Amino acid sequence: MSTEDLAAAVDGLPLVDHHVHGALAGEVDRPALELMLTESDRPVPAWMTQFDSQLGFAIRRWCAPVLGLPAHADAADYVARREELGAEEVTRRLLAASGIGHYLVETGYKGDEILSPGGMASASGVPADEVVRLETVLEDLARSGVGAAELPSRFPEVLAERTADAVGLKSIVAYRYGFDFDPQRPSEAEVVAAAGNWLRSGSPRVDDPVLLRFLLWSGADRGLPLQLHAGYGDPDVELHRCDPLLLTRFIKLVEPSGVDLMLLHCYPFHRNAGYLAQVFPHVYFDVGLGVNYSGVRSAAVVAESLELAPFAKILFSSDAWGPPELHHLGALLWRRGMLKALSEWVEAGEWSEPDAIRVVRMIGQDNARRVYRLDQR
Repeated sequence: MSTEDLAAAVDGLPLVDHHVHGALAGEVDRPALELMLTESDRPVPAWMTQFDSQLGFAIRRWCAPVLGLPAHADAADYVARREELGAEEVTRRLLAASGIGHYLVETGYKGDEILSPGGMASASGVPADEVVRLETVLEDLARSGVGAAELPSRFPEVLAERTADAVGLKSIVAYRYGFDFDPQRPSEAEVVAAAGNWLRSGSPRVDDPVLLRFLLWSGADRGLPLQLHAGYGDPDVELHRCDPLLLTRFIKLVEPSGVDLMLLHCYPFHRNAGYLAQVFPHVYFDVGLGVNYSGVRSAAVVAESLELAPFAKILFSSDAWGPPELHHLGALLWRRGMLKALSEWVEAGEWSEPDAIRVVRMIGQDNARRVYRLDQR
């Protein structure tokens, strides 16, 4: 059975990347670039290169031709070509080649090093909206001199101001504590006490579990879709405490609010996230981040994301930050994974081709447009 129409639909779909960060705003040399091709924050040992990884091989295979080099170009030649073209041109080419049609840009991590939503829109020629990180808003508020007693009332006001034009919220409670937190809304007295301890410490980083719970519940009160990083990430994460199943009680408590919870990336717990998305109507998930880093094996990750959850509950994201190679590959590898899985099912007679095309459009675009109300903007 032919799958030509499916292939055309997959390749031509203007994806909505529902969780992404900006591309690099400036030039980087090879050592700096290699540090951005891993989730590790440790120096790359002298005896190895990050180009010898699934991600590195994928860059040499798929990004090199976009920059005018042969597929599988040598890493040194690739870096030299990058430097020859310059950051602006590299970004323009790779974002255009991704076929992404709308970016939802999370701005809370090293925003001075990457393009803003406006910068992403300018570089790509497609719309870009903002997703606001809760922890960053509180840390900014702390630097303004807010007192502990006024923090519980002042934060929701500042959050409303900061998110007036945003489409969603994001929490990194997985990094700052883990998902094994008390899911109950903290009392005002608990928040004031925790805020006092934190402000007196002088730490710029909020990691107190009471304050993190306060942020989550303030986010739910705001009413925007709430994104939660789950699973694989940098060494800040204690991975065994980032299984989204640990959020089950919190998910149940949030359900009456009607707020949608977006489980981001989830690898290697993506099957657990699929279960949560199946049984709770307000839970969604994606397999971004893990797709890039698993390279040629990403097709298996994408296929596994289709096992359990209703297709209306799955979204596309790249979680790219920095090198525009990650934005490009996040889309390319997801498309390849979807086409491989769905083509096999269509050719085997398990699915019809029209159904396969409909599912691709749901996951790649339509679900995000519905959840984030993009057509109402």
